[in-house]
Amino acid sequence: MAASHILNSTRVARAIIGFGEQTDHRLMIRVNHWRAPRWLRLWMIAATRCGDGWLWYATGAMVGLFGGPHRWAAVLTAVVAVSVGIVLFRKLKRAFGRKRPCAMEPHCWATLLPPDQFSFPSGHTITAFAVALSLGAFYPAMLPGLLFCAASVAASRILLGMHFLTDVLAGAAIGAAVGSLAGSFASAAARLIG
Repeated sequence: MAASHILNSTRVARAIIGFGEQTDHRLMIRVNHWRAPRWLRLWMIAATRCGDGWLWYATGAMVGLFGGPHRWAAVLTAVVAVSVGIVLFRKLKRAFGRKRPCAMEPHCWATLLPPDQFSFPSGHTITAFAVALSLGAFYPAMLPGLLFCAASVAASRILLGMHFLTDVLAGAAIGAAVGSLAGSFASAAARLIG
């Protein structure tokens, strides 16, 4: 009885993964052959370049300069969240070894080179959501803007042919979880201390 349950569970898991793979590949072919409007191409390239770290460094500097009494706790929380995210995505990328879409199908307009050879999960997306949610715990008024930036980075990774949709969805979930946990713990500790 247990063996048949495990076999059925395995079949269901394979069916879900297979559906995800098929959907990812169909979307990848459509995206890589779509000639996006110029404004969208510029936005996506800018979002991905900012997601390389520049936006997060600038955000950290602004919080450090103008973030009020809990600014260093907020910056430290974001650094911890991003560090945990980086460790996770490096381990997961090696474990899954999924090829990037741009390695399978040429893109019609994007010529960016990927930062590494593996696709799953999206490190840019993990970092973006980890920063957004960890800082958002300290500065709720900034959260909509931070989430807009994180979503822009995530969308750019798909539209530039760097990642599949499931890579980005997994990255957003991981980054959101890491950022939320770090932000929740740190903002609670900051309230208790001061």
